[in-house]
Amino acid sequence: MKPVHWYLFGSATWFIAWGIQAVLFSWLVTMVLHESPERVGLAQMTMMLPSLFFLLIGGSFADRFGSRRLALIAQSIAVVPPLMLATAVVLHQVSYGLMLVYAVMTGLAQSFLTPARDGMLSQVAQGRIQHTVLLASMVQFSVQLLGFWLASITGQIGATAVLIVQAAVLTFGIFAYSRLQFVPPPKNHEPILGALFASIREGAGIVFSVPTMRVVLVINIATGTCFMGSFMVTLPLLVREVFHGTSAGLSAINIANVLGLTSTIFALLFYGEVVRKGRALIIAHAVGVIGLGALALPMTFPVALLVLFVCGASGGVAMSMARTIMQEQATEGVRGRVMAFFSMSLMGAGPFGALLAGFLVARFGVHGTLITVASAMGLVLLWSTFATSLWRARNTAVPQPLAAG
Repeated sequence: MKPVHWYLFGSATWFIAWGIQAVLFSWLVTMVLHESPERVGLAQMTMMLPSLFFLLIGGSFADRFGSRRLALIAQSIAVVPPLMLATAVVLHQVSYGLMLVYAVMTGLAQSFLTPARDGMLSQVAQGRIQHTVLLASMVQFSVQLLGFWLASITGQIGATAVLIVQAAVLTFGIFAYSRLQFVPPPKNHEPILGALFASIREGAGIVFSVPTMRVVLVINIATGTCFMGSFMVTLPLLVREVFHGTSAGLSAINIANVLGLTSTIFALLFYGEVVRKGRALIIAHAVGVIGLGALALPMTFPVALLVLFVCGASGGVAMSMARTIMQEQATEGVRGRVMAFFSMSLMGAGPFGALLAGFLVARFGVHGTLITVASAMGLVLLWSTFATSLWRARNTAVPQPLAAG
């Protein structure tokens, strides 16, 4: 197989496993251990915290030691938590403390694997960065649905079997990454700690010195705050309080959103190269803003699902364009750090957006919150359109060396 195929296979294994654990972790904490809402929230936060603290370090390590090597190590670490948890299930020793350990280990693995995976993308793309970003995104979100389904049959085959499947899938990913052969980065003889902080500073300097990257980063932070916060808090409350739905309703809004996202990415694969990626990014987010605000209007649940499908479709364009812009603007030696900043801007804003959404719902209600965050995101888009060069920017990709092997 070609390098890009091994890369996509390895990437798919992580997202299948992530889909499994996203459902199974919540099920064990809430249904099996019957923990309080506060402890459930703490467990979910524990899963996210390592990314907030270690993503930038992971990006620096990817550039210093090589993306492939870091991906192999991180994915190998990720195999351990499901095996550990499967053993505990067999021995009837599942505890809240063990779930926190599982969360920390999984979060750590993700913190280093994400920038490593992003760093490898341009090496296997062979000059077709946008196409490869779209292809990777489509594969990742499509197989995540498979992970959701595997976790949903836990009641039929048991948690132990599902956890073993999760570990096996991740092991296949290790094999896939081992098939990739890249030119190793030049040796760096500086002390690791000093070089680490210097590397992070250099990556930050590059991101904030390039106008296009800087604007994308701001839009990313707004996306995490407004859109991610809404999907984590406001929309579930909308299902509960307005549509009087159950877990089936919560599943439906996620499926509608992901289906919209994957369908758009699939369409972009056939459309070809988008020349004005900045303009496409702004327009796509504008559609999402209209959809988010529209959810505050009286409507039936099927109509709300259709709106969420459109929001997902616009999100697929926006996510693909943002990632492509960052990938194209970053040179080979700093791409891991640049993409770490990209991921950090979104994932770091997400928890803040969730807290903000909860506060706004308590004060203004679900509909008032949707209008507020949609308006805030709209202001950011107006600034991006008229106060920056993103709307007028054309394709300015930096030529990249071809991957070896």
